[in-house]
Amino acid sequence: MKHIFNKGTNPEKPTLVMLHGTGGNELDLLPLAGKIDDEASVLSVRGNVLENGMPRFFRRLAEGVFDIEDLIFRTKELHQFLDEAADKYEFDRDNIVAIGYSNGANIAASLLFHYQDALKGAILHHPMVPRKGIDLPDLTGKSVFIAAGTNDPICSPMESAELKSLLEKANADVEIHWENRGHQLTMTEVEAAAQWYKKL
Repeated sequence: MKHIFNKGTNPEKPTLVMLHGTGGNELDLLPLAGKIDDEASVLSVRGNVLENGMPRFFRRLAEGVFDIEDLIFRTKELHQFLDEAADKYEFDRDNIVAIGYSNGANIAASLLFHYQDALKGAILHHPMVPRKGIDLPDLTGKSVFIAAGTNDPICSPMESAELKSLLEKANADVEIHWENRGHQLTMTEVEAAAQWYKKL
């Protein structure tokens, strides 16, 4: 997968895996990483799927309707890529915090839904529930921050609350932060995520 790796100054810190929204690329969220932890290593990944020329992490059939077969395949692909990147760049595979926005948040949530040890934690900006009706792995010890908009036209507040509930039922520690906004990524939610991250 096309990516950028920036080695951090403190090897004890988690490696931050940055996952962009639809139409973004591996450069988009780099400024965010510095706001969350300027000492951490950063692995920023570009999605392998193109939708009308726009990079994404998995296909969808329509707005809000995921291609589940492709989602499962791409989640596995990203999971394997993280294994390979940890070997290549010599970072701790068990100490990864994903930071995703929109489509990137959905693939990060999908990692949590499908793999017990994919992530130590995740910051999910405007995520949806990646899959319904499946048993999640035991996520004891995993921490998740969800930033959601009360007026988000793409991802309803009900969807954000459902994701929180599903992750909590799988024993993850989940905090949700509400913005009185739509689907855009705001500085205030990034600051809230940074405060949450300090408690990890």
